[in-house]
Amino acid sequence: MFVMKKIAAYRIYKIVTMAVKFFLQVYFFNRRYRGRWDPSVEKKWSDLAGKQAREYKQTALKLEGLMIKVGQFLSTRADIMPRSFILELEGLTDRVPPVPWEKAKEVIESEWNTDYGSMVHKISEKPVASASIGDVYHAWLHNGDSVAIKVQRPGIDFIIRTDFKALKIVIWLAKKFTNFGKQADLDALYDEMVSVIGDELNFKKELQNGVAFGERFKDTEGVIVPRYYEEYTTRRVLVMEWIEGSKITDLSFLDKHSLNREDLAERLLLLFVDQLLNEGMFHADPHGGNILIKSDGTIVLIDFGMVGVISKNDAEAVQRAVEGVIFERYSEVVGALEDMKFLLPAADRDLLQEIVERVVAVYKSGDWQDGESLMMEKLLEDVQDIVRTQPIQLPTEFAFFGRALSTFTGVIYTIYPEADFIEMARPTIVRWAADRGGEGNTWQTVLRTIQPYLSAPSKILDALEEPKRYRRSMESYRKKESRMNDLSGRRRETVYFTLIPLTALHGAVFLEEWIIAGGAGFLTLFGLLRIRALSKKIQTDYEE
Repeated sequence: MFVMKKIAAYRIYKIVTMAVKFFLQVYFFNRRYRGRWDPSVEKKWSDLAGKQAREYKQTALKLEGLMIKVGQFLSTRADIMPRSFILELEGLTDRVPPVPWEKAKEVIESEWNTDYGSMVHKISEKPVASASIGDVYHAWLHNGDSVAIKVQRPGIDFIIRTDFKALKIVIWLAKKFTNFGKQADLDALYDEMVSVIGDELNFKKELQNGVAFGERFKDTEGVIVPRYYEEYTTRRVLVMEWIEGSKITDLSFLDKHSLNREDLAERLLLLFVDQLLNEGMFHADPHGGNILIKSDGTIVLIDFGMVGVISKNDAEAVQRAVEGVIFERYSEVVGALEDMKFLLPAADRDLLQEIVERVVAVYKSGDWQDGESLMMEKLLEDVQDIVRTQPIQLPTEFAFFGRALSTFTGVIYTIYPEADFIEMARPTIVRWAADRGGEGNTWQTVLRTIQPYLSAPSKILDALEEPKRYRRSMESYRKKESRMNDLSGRRRETVYFTLIPLTALHGAVFLEEWIIAGGAGFLTLFGLLRIRALSKKIQTDYEE
């Protein structure tokens, strides 16, 4: 397997055949249970998605490379992936054996164009960390500085390029034969992944990102970013300051040094909020291994290979969305989502506003913390149903932002499971809104702050009507979903059966059997016209 996974044809074959298998399983499942989506069918669908996720995870751990990163990305896409699929992929991390020291040394000396001993006084021949992109070694420079040296794994750039070719084929198949193309701009998403992950292969780019983050947080108390050594860094070798610490999710370390978990969780949240509300770069891979904690409670940010960028306009829209949640102005949240291009023109703003309000209400109630909570489970299912039936999309520029948010949220809950993000962030958001608004908006800020308390009586009355209103909304959208599923199933069925006369047409032309070619051509044309008619009907229903 170790040799086979380095062969391009083998990797492409494994990835594409797995995708085709999954697409066919979904197609035949939808065909078999079309029009009768009841709890028993829902259970079978969940089992199928979970089985597919387990197979994907097993394949990703064997092939390594891009497959692991794509799996990590899919585990954050609750808008298009079934919940059972996401649960199976949670915790998918790089589990790769370290590169033998001799091969790592070859990379170092090739990049430095000299014997490594002339550059460093001493280096550990056993890496302190290993991942799919590179291994990290502890070393000491001749001037006594303790440094971390990240060395790119030999051949990883070839593997990533090969995997991107396979992914390109999978995306083409998904656009042609599945509904994923309506839920996300797959071509733009592919380009974004090439850009972000491609940068991760260039350690000079990571150095630039690290320097930028160091400048950004240089005045933030209790947060540090390692110093980078530009004179030692190349495209495949990165040298930065060594900082003693432990993974921030190492709970035994936190307890050993009597670090307050609640305080640490709040500091982490505000650290991420700073990246959330302001334009510029954000850490796109903030998992526990990329955030260290020192014994004195200092937070250390490392590994800036994967970063995203949020524009000024998007940052302002995110600010409005966060304020809307904090101050319970849910129409502003929906408006912000529209400005960020999450919603297409035909989206039902009133229904989405109700959903946002319900999600926040359930979150505040604490029911989400109960793993057996039927209320929370039902809410998640309903939200996914509405996402599937509403003209909602995930803009490409937010793909890695959503992944970062999900990863960071998991880190905070690991440290402090009782974390209440809304209450933790409220004082900071109030101060930030007041500073942004200036003195002239002081009273507006005050009113926004006390609004949740003034609106409580009306919300109690409104809550009495919520079940009836929500049932009507869900009944309408479940009917629409059933109609859409039926049309999509008929279109997929037509596509598959059109391939038969199309194949016969090619064969008949090659053999010069013109009568057969004519018949096959007629059937192919008929199939294409039917596909076009069904596609128009689906688009019309989708935009209603």
